[in-house]
Amino acid sequence: MDAWVRFSSQSQAKERLIRAAQYACTLLGYTLQRNGAGAELVTAIKQLEAHFSLSRKLFRLGNSADALESAKRAIHLSDVVLRFCITVSHLNRAMYFACDNILWLGKTGLSREMDQEKWSQRSFRYYLFSLIMNLSRDLYELKLLLEAETGGKRFSSKLAAENGVVSHGSPSHRQMAILRLRLLIHVLRSNPPLLLDLAKNTCDLFIPLDKLGLFKTNPGFVGLCGLTSSILSILSIVHPWLKLKP
Repeated sequence: MDAWVRFSSQSQAKERLIRAAQYACTLLGYTLQRNGAGAELVTAIKQLEAHFSLSRKLFRLGNSADALESAKRAIHLSDVVLRFCITVSHLNRAMYFACDNILWLGKTGLSREMDQEKWSQRSFRYYLFSLIMNLSRDLYELKLLLEAETGGKRFSSKLAAENGVVSHGSPSHRQMAILRLRLLIHVLRSNPPLLLDLAKNTCDLFIPLDKLGLFKTNPGFVGLCGLTSSILSILSIVHPWLKLKP
């Protein structure tokens, strides 16, 4: 298992680059089709996208072991909310990778009788659950940072005055909203790893929602979300300090 963990960690950057190229093809193909490009060109772009997708599945072979190891480490976190969110997220990632590996067998022709649509839907369901847990963790950490920033005080008149929203009297709902927004922007700007992780998970969320038919958009929007989240993931690999730590 340790060998698979080392392998998957080394191939992660390459997989992210291929993912960015795949979703760039999705966005490009949709844009070309919308603008009346030739069918032959659109077909070539879609075929290139399919090749990138299949290549990514090859890079993800065995990633379930890495996800399970991460889940084992997360069990020992002291914060019960973080322990639950991160552990459940990694367990769902492990199941997602397992379904994806099985789907790879079908797409390569090694298992011709496989119901690819069924396994694809299963993999996207596990992917969605993992993202929901990741976003829950992000929002929980954001809540903790906001509470630390205000010193545990409620949004009172005194706190509003300290932040320059009002000079005297009780703050209005609009002024309280301005205060909350200022605090939120300040906290996110002061914590780039959390901001990056929140943006990445939000972009990724639309992909399984679309594939599962829970929130239908279009291939162009899915391609844009996938490309954006891939670039953000690459940034966290190139600059490890941008990766959100437990």
